[in-house]
Formats: sequence, structure tokens, C-alpha cells
Amino acid sequence: MKQKYLILKNEDKTRLVIREYAELDKEIFSLVCEETFDDKVVKSAIEKGKNALIATLRTQNLFPIGIYAEKTAAAVTKIYESDVDQPIELFFDDTDLLTKNGRKPPVLDDLENEAAEIDGLLDDEDIPEESFDDENDDIKKITSPLKISNDDPVDIDDED
Repeated sequence: MKQKYLILKNEDKTRLVIREYAELDKEIFSLVCEETFDDKVVKSAIEKGKNALIATLRTQNLFPIGIYAEKTAAAVTKIYESDVDQPIELFFDDTDLLTKNGRKPPVLDDLENEAAEIDGLLDDEDIPEESFDDENDDIKKITSPLKISNDDPVDIDDED
């Protein structure tokens, strides 16, 4: 899943606003959460250290994973240290967490290999021709407990 965090100060410059967006449709980000924090609380947490700031920024509704929380805390610290009024956007893609050095994890490699094996089952080249002969047709040997009478036509009246 792709996520975007928009970190900014409110119009009065007295509060910090963090908006979390998620890609719910292809390349369309939707707002899923917005949290507002008082400046005094955020400044106090910054003075106490990174872990205190992360604990302050995490709420019941906004709870990013550790890696994302650290980057969010760094962006918040940057806003307060530089007094920049420009919002900061952070983009995260969960598939980046699953890949290491551009390589897919073994589980994903196994799934792709399995898909290739399934595709191989669909090839007709490996099926011997004699398996399609009429004399080896096991379907003809099946006996059905239901008997359908060919003499009585089935009349279905459509009443409109």
C-alpha cells in the first residue's frame, strides 16, 4: 500500500497538522486521517528526544509503523527547527519494505516460480495423443442414477 503524510502548521501557526493519505484507488490518494497537535506539546516532545516525539505523534487514529514514525518525527523536527512554513510531504510504499537491494523476498520468488509451473500445465505439448482416444474415454463408463425420458417433452409455460 502506498501512503502519503502531509505535515504542516495551521493558519495561526499555533498547531501542527498531520494528514495521512492512502492509495485506495490506482494513483489516487484519499485522506484517511487528520490529527492536530498543540505547538507546546510538540516542542516539549522534541526537547525530550525522538522517542518522546514519536509517542506524542502516535494516536489511536494515526499510528504509523516504526520506520514511518521515525521519518515523520524527523520531518516535524525539521519544521520546528527551521521555522519553515512550507508543508512537508512524505511518501511511503510498503513494497519498498518487502524488497531488499532491489531484490524480491524469497517468498515472492517462490510464488512467481509456482505461477510459471501452473502455466506449464496448460501446455498441450506434454500430453500424449493416445490419452484422447475414444477407447480410453472413462466418461462413457459413468452410470447416472437419474434417468431422463426422451419420450416426454418438457413443457415450460411462461406466464407474463
